[in-house]
Order: sequence, then structure tokens, then C-alpha cells
Amino acid sequence: MEYNRLVPELSADDFEQSLRFYTDVLGFHIEYQRRHFAFLSYQGSQIMLQQLTAQWKTGEVAYPFGRGINFQMLVEDIEVILARLQAHGHPVMVGPEEHWYHRDSMLVGQREFLVMDIDGYLLRFAQPLGSKPYTP
Repeated sequence: MEYNRLVPELSADDFEQSLRFYTDVLGFHIEYQRRHFAFLSYQGSQIMLQQLTAQWKTGEVAYPFGRGINFQMLVEDIEVILARLQAHGHPVMVGPEEHWYHRDSMLVGQREFLVMDIDGYLLRFAQPLGSKPYTP
């Protein structure tokens, strides 16, 4: 496995519960694990989960964690994850929706949805739709 240059490490209030959410519900693979820590991957996206400890606190920690940030992960088919979420009774916050984003002289499309994990981190799963010319 090749490691990405940037791999977010998410603090978990209940490590075992968070690990189950990422693996059993979302379908992430455990690359390696040790006590209260796991390195996970899903179709090229990588994250680390760590039990919340005083060592990594930069301020008061309160639910929802990660306020002001969302983690976008490009996937082959968002319907697979949506079906897993539905099967486990986990709600989707927004979507799925199709969005086209302006980039230079092109529009880049993706079908995406937002879901919060157990600790309140906002995850955006997106399926690329290709690109088309931008005409203002």
C-alpha cells in the first residue's frame, strides 16, 4: 500500500464504536491497527482513527467534532455506500445531489452526499461525473 501525503487523523470519543462505523457501515478496510488506533482505507482514501486523549487536544472538544470541515472522498459508486448506510439505519444529512463545479474553462461534475460519522465529522462521498465546457 502506498501512503497518501496527507492522511487526516480523527479523534474518536469511543474508538471501538467509530471503528465499527467506518468498517461495518461504510466499508473501510483496516490497513493496520493497534490499541486505540487504526489506519483505514477506502478506494484510495485514507484516514486514521485514534481514541481521544488529552495529548492531541488543542481546545475544548465537544460534539460534533470537526466543526467547519468536511472530508471529501472520491469513490467509484456512491450508491454502494448509500445502501450500506440505509441498511444500518444511519441517516444521510444531504443528498445525494449532482453538482458541477467551475474550474478554469471547464465544469467538473460529481454526484455526492454528506453524512456525519459517530463523532460528528462531516464526510462527503463523491462520484466523479466527468467534465464539460463552461459557458458563462
